[in-house]
Amino acid sequence: MKLNQQGDEVWEKYFSGQNHDYLSATVTTQDGGFLLAGTSYSGKGLDKKEDTKGGSDIWLIRINEFGDELWQKTLGTSSDEEAKSVIQTTDLGFFVAGNVQNASKGYGSKDVWITRLDKEGKELSQLILGGKGLDEVEKMIPTKDGGALLGIYSRSMASGSKKTENYGEGDYWIVKLDKNGKVEWENNFGGKGDDHIRTLALTSTGYIIGGESRSERSGNKTVGIEEGTDLWLISLNERGDEQWQKSYNFKNRDVLMGMSVIHSSDDKSSKGILLGGYTQAEGRIEKDDETFWMLYLDQNGNEQWRKYVEGESRQREERLSDLKLNRDGSIILAGTSAPELGKENWKIVKLGDKQVKQLIEKQDIKIYPNPVSDYAYVEIGFDFKEADILLYDMSGRQLQSLKTKNNVTKINTQSLVQGAYLVTIKTDNNKTANSKLIKK
Repeated sequence: MKLNQQGDEVWEKYFSGQNHDYLSATVTTQDGGFLLAGTSYSGKGLDKKEDTKGGSDIWLIRINEFGDELWQKTLGTSSDEEAKSVIQTTDLGFFVAGNVQNASKGYGSKDVWITRLDKEGKELSQLILGGKGLDEVEKMIPTKDGGALLGIYSRSMASGSKKTENYGEGDYWIVKLDKNGKVEWENNFGGKGDDHIRTLALTSTGYIIGGESRSERSGNKTVGIEEGTDLWLISLNERGDEQWQKSYNFKNRDVLMGMSVIHSSDDKSSKGILLGGYTQAEGRIEKDDETFWMLYLDQNGNEQWRKYVEGESRQREERLSDLKLNRDGSIILAGTSAPELGKENWKIVKLGDKQVKQLIEKQDIKIYPNPVSDYAYVEIGFDFKEADILLYDMSGRQLQSLKTKNNVTKINTQSLVQGAYLVTIKTDNNKTANSKLIKK
């Protein structure tokens, strides 16, 4: 289901096989469409165009911004695969990460399975990562050099393809792939107990990795736990070396689900980290168990504030699925709300937070990516009801004109020849702004 910037439904689509299929991960593509990655038990039939490879497979569907299918692909082996994460890289191709059970070319009971595709969905390479135990990928993010960073929950000692030792029952295993899908470096973080990685984010100097920990100080964990499960965050440089680590507690069992880093307007420094999650009700639902929570940290991991997003009623269990920080400083929280498990409804909340808004450096007009190859996004930094976006060549000839009510608007530059252009904004309240666009 696609919502516009005002939260209204634009369209909804169904993609169905003849058996059990579920969507696990999506990524917004640079042209404004989406790549959907799910797990499928279906053979060929209905919307599914390729036959099963055996067991469950990874089913990819690329759609445009209107929800129309552009291509689809079934990835898998005779073993069971499940999709977990998908990203678009700087060359506009994709990395798809999932897990495979008892693979013939694998190493343990569960391994991590990565496929690299070009933008048309052609397979370029495959890789299996794992030790002799269980290894599950939780999250993957694109890196600045066109590669990918994987956050893996590992219960394996050094064996198979895994070069680093575990410290305890379950550890954070971080693997950096280069743009060709080859392992560049790996690192392991954990204490003697069970530490479960959930999410990753890019900073100006490296990465933030986060999840839950049940470990006291031990292994390479230098912070203890207060109660139940605590959140455990580690800052890494681009080589994967630890910069700092911190622990945070909401009492009971805290589950981290999403993380966004606030960057400066020139993207050269990171200003802070916004975390989102929920406290899991174990048995009885208590006061703050049914609420989403947010935690805001400075760039060194020091807590600045925490907030609860109140639930419908005291009797509902609310589980956050993800949190996203928009470029204008608004925050989207998406999750489920249920009077009892098994009867969940989707819940999507958009918050305008004054504290976050003050952290976002506004420019009157920002264009990204710039230089551009296909599509660029024009972001207007001031308030308006309706605006005209005008594109001129350097001789002053008008080439494009668009009306918009949105802060961020997509423009198509595919027909432009290489060179410099001028983008002008004119709003209904007589504000204007100009910026240069470079077509590569």
